[in-house]
Amino acid sequence: MFLALAHPARRRMLDLLAMAPGSTVTTVASHFEISRIAVMKHLATLEEAGLVLSEKDGRRRRLFFNPMPIQAIYDRWTNEYSRFWAGHVADLQARLERASERKKHA
Repeated sequence: MFLALAHPARRRMLDLLAMAPGSTVTTVASHFEISRIAVMKHLATLEEAGLVLSEKDGRRRRLFFNPMPIQAIYDRWTNEYSRFWAGHVADLQARLERASERKKHA
């Protein structure tokens, strides 16, 4: 997934699909100064990474941004590290409050 997100054109494609779900390849390609084939290759990379879902609509393919893979990574990292830092921040806050109280009474 990170490789798919590494290219700025692919990130921009995801932004476009997030703003306009169900866009066609032609619509997405109209926002770029690269060939339609190049856009299709970028979209294929995003689909392989699970970041884009497509749905056949007659002869057209409707494209949708799928945020779930990004959300899964975000949840994994933030859950693990937020537990670690939450304890440390609470401890630091308690120390600072005790120090502040000591200064008031001194």
